[in-house]
Parts: sequence; structure tokens; C-alpha cells
Amino acid sequence: MAQENKTLRIVVKVGSNVLTRSDGKPNVTNMSALVDQIAALRAFGHEVILVSSGAVACGRGALQPSRQLDAVAQRQLFSSIGQIRLINIYNTLFSEYGYVVGQVLTQKENFSSRTSYLNQRACMQTMLENGVIPIVNENDTASLTELMFTDNDELSGLIAAMMDADMLVILSNVDGIYDGNPSDPESKLIRCVSPGEDVSTNVVAVKSGFGRGGMGTKCGIARKLSEEGVSVYIARGDRQNVLVDLITKPESTPHTLFEPRPEPLSNIKRWIAHSGSFAKGIVRVNDNAASALRSDRAVSLLPIGVTGIEGEWEEGDIITLTSAEGEIIGFGRASLNSDETVAALGQRGGRPVIHYDYLFIE
Repeated sequence: MAQENKTLRIVVKVGSNVLTRSDGKPNVTNMSALVDQIAALRAFGHEVILVSSGAVACGRGALQPSRQLDAVAQRQLFSSIGQIRLINIYNTLFSEYGYVVGQVLTQKENFSSRTSYLNQRACMQTMLENGVIPIVNENDTASLTELMFTDNDELSGLIAAMMDADMLVILSNVDGIYDGNPSDPESKLIRCVSPGEDVSTNVVAVKSGFGRGGMGTKCGIARKLSEEGVSVYIARGDRQNVLVDLITKPESTPHTLFEPRPEPLSNIKRWIAHSGSFAKGIVRVNDNAASALRSDRAVSLLPIGVTGIEGEWEEGDIITLTSAEGEIIGFGRASLNSDETVAALGQRGGRPVIHYDYLFIE
């Protein structure tokens, strides 16, 4: 459990339903309470990165379009208006505590190349070193529909992994994950999920009003991050003083904790773990290679274990590893391009197709 006297790097993700009223206008009361708590965490010495939804909802409440717009055009219009309103409110509220905020608008493709990833990471690291509170959101005005994040839960997971966060707190409209429907009085809150434990069968597929995602997405992100060594808390965002209480008295604060694996992954493995959607090709491996890769041993993927490929890629690109049946085993950064891989197919010796240091197994 996190302790007040240990300096932590905390990513806080807050959803649209916490930040906006039912009419789409900003819920300044909830935003003010959130800022108060982040200021308290800063006073304890913790670093905080805020991943904030709410721009589209804020924009939707500010303007009635002159004509019927499709979903993409609506999102672009409302986010362009709402992001300004959202960041201005945060700026005003944080300035009362003497804190400077910085806006970070990002897109999914910014995480696809290692160079872009490290550039983004360096920028946010500089902000933190200078006492700036980064406020992160997706750049909805420029994002292509097919390259958008599932929602800001996915974005917060990428940010937590990229910034080597100690913990991610996802603030939702429920206290956490229940063993049944949260609206059922008989359902009980699941307080703790062990690394590798699957609680997806407990998740009720209901989305919140303004957000794109639901508890299923939150559960998936939390499970993956915990496997990478990050503590993930899911808690109710409008519960009084919930952020501070999670740090100072977690035992008496309703939440679900996804416990981290004892040995965190390296930063580059964390990047690879979240890069599956950017894979340039597929490498199929035989049963022996699949078994070795899934074992506890540190093994690289050698050409002798490869049975076939799909797609074309260059050295350094992300590729997907599958079993002979097509089941995804993991992802890796290619040491050989696709032509070199084909030429070495099934051979002993030579360079690995993927070195262990650049390999993530699901």
C-alpha cells in the first residue's frame, strides 16, 4: 500500500462524468475538490500528472451547432471549444495554491515510434522537474477516428507506463469493481486483485453517460499495468477527499486495488507492452518456441522457432508474435527486418528475431 511519507509519482485519471454536470456544463464543485486534493498530494511531496476528460462534454454544453454534424465533426468542434474552458478552470483553481499547470495534448500515433515516445516523455519529465502539473488529454481536433484512444483510461495507462509512475488512480462514478452489478445491494466491492488474476467476469458492461469507455476498459488497463509493476486504484471520483484518503488511510477508503508485480518491467518493455496496435507485421512461432517464450526463463526469439510471417517491417519496428493457431503470445521490437527474417526462417544460430530485452509476453 502507498504511504504518505514515501514520495510517489501518481497519475490521476478523472472521467467526464465526474467533471461535468448532467447538462454538459463543467462541474466546478467537483473540479475544485479534485484540485484541492492534488494540491494536498503536492504538499506531501508527491508528483502528480492529471489525465483529464471533459473537453467534449464542456464544449457540448457551450454551443448548439448551426447544422447536423457527423460524430467526428461534432467531436472536433466540441473538443476545440471545451478544451479551452476546461484548462482555464484548472489554471484558475491551481493558481490559488500557487501551482503552474501545463497542457499536454497528445495522439495515439505519438506513442507509436520510440523517438516520439521518448520526446514526449522528456517533455513531461521537464515539466515535473520544474514543479509544473501536467494536464493531459487526447487531441480530439486532430486525431483520426481509427487511431483514437479507446478512451482516456487507455491514455492514462500509457502515460503511467511511459512516466514510470508508482501508481495510477482511475476516478470513476463507482467505488471500484464489484462481484456483481454495482446497483445490486447484494454485490460486494472487490478490494484487491492479485497480479495475473482475472476479474473480467465480474464486470458489468455499462458505460457512463459522457465517456467513451466503461469498467471493462478500466479493468483491462489496470490488469496490464499491474503486470508491468504499477499499482492501480479504481475509486469513486466524487467521494469526499478520496485521493488523499487513498494515500493516507487506504484501509478505510472504498476502492479496488490491482496489486503490482514485485519486479517492475523496464521502460522499453512497458512501451512495447502498449504498442500492439502499431505492429507492422506478424511472426508465427512453433509450439516449442511458444512454450519457451511463455516460461519464466529469459529467452529471445530465434529464427529456428519461426514458422512464417505476415507483413513487411524494418529493424526496430514493433511486430506481433502468435502461436501456430494464431493466438497472440506477445509483442517485440524486431532485430531483423521482414526479408532477413524470411531468409533465416527455421535456421539455427544467427541473430535473434527479437531479443529478450525488447520482448513483452502477454
